[in-house]
Amino acid sequence: MPCDTRLKRGQTISQRADEVRAVTNKIMSGILQNRIKVVVSPLGAVAFSGISEAEKDGVTDACVYRRMMVSGPATVKAAIERAAQLQGRTIKKEVVNGGVHSHDGGQTWHNGH
Repeated sequence: MPCDTRLKRGQTISQRADEVRAVTNKIMSGILQNRIKVVVSPLGAVAFSGISEAEKDGVTDACVYRRMMVSGPATVKAAIERAAQLQGRTIKKEVVNGGVHSHDGGQTWHNGH
């Protein structure tokens, strides 16, 4: 995935992949424990509130979402779907892949930079 290749100075791809997996696991655990909330934008983008940008370690919400949808457990996928339904919104792949994102857990949204 593209977020696996955003390497820090002197870092290998496998080290970055490990970091991305760790962040994804932390967010999945937080969702299941209701510490991290799924926020869906009016356009259909996704963000996670309850985890800081520093804790995300440069991994985007879109990357985490895509990883969860590909390899996450059914309980996490169901929690994400339930959160979207409670907000009356639908997560749209084309919006997530198009770069709409949030840096503050879904309080504000940006379309690229």
